[in-house]
Amino acid sequence: MTTDPTGTLDDFDWEIGSWTTTVNVLADPLSRGPDEWLHFTGTTVVKPLLNRRANVLEFDVSGPGGRIEAVSLRLFEPQARRWSINFANIRNGLLTPAVYGGFDDGVGIFFGEDELNGRSVQVRFQIVLQGPDEARFEQAYSDDGGTTWEANWIAVDHRVDR
Repeated sequence: MTTDPTGTLDDFDWEIGSWTTTVNVLADPLSRGPDEWLHFTGTTVVKPLLNRRANVLEFDVSGPGGRIEAVSLRLFEPQARRWSINFANIRNGLLTPAVYGGFDDGVGIFFGEDELNGRSVQVRFQIVLQGPDEARFEQAYSDDGGTTWEANWIAVDHRVDR
C-alpha cells in the first residue's frame, strides 16, 4: 500500500442528498471457496454536518439475505488533509476501524486495517463517480499485505434528489 491519498474539504459535497442503492455483499470474504454474493436494494441518505467538515450517511437496504441498517460518519482532518470514514452496522452497534484517504479526479481511495475472523486484514475502500447522479462503492480486503485484493462489498447509488 502506498501512502494515503490526500483530501479536500469539498470531497463529499457531490454526495449530499438521497440515493437509491443496490449492493452486493460477499457472504464469506477471503474464504478461498466459491463466491456467494448476497443482493440488497434500498436507500442511502447523506446529510452535511458542521459546515460540511463532516457528513453522516444513513444506509437501509434489504434482500433475500436480510436487512442492513447502517450509519457512516465521515470526518475531514485538515492537518492531515484526509477524510476518515467510520462505519457502523446497527445490528451490532459497533464502529469498524476507520479507513483514511481522499479523492483524485473523481476517484476516492481510502485505506485502513480491520480484523476478519480473528485475523488482521487490510481494507481498501474506493468510490468512483460515474457522473453527477451515479456512484460506485467497492470495499476489498487483503490478507497478504496488499499484494492481492478481494472485493467483498459493491454498491451502486443513483441520485433521487439534489
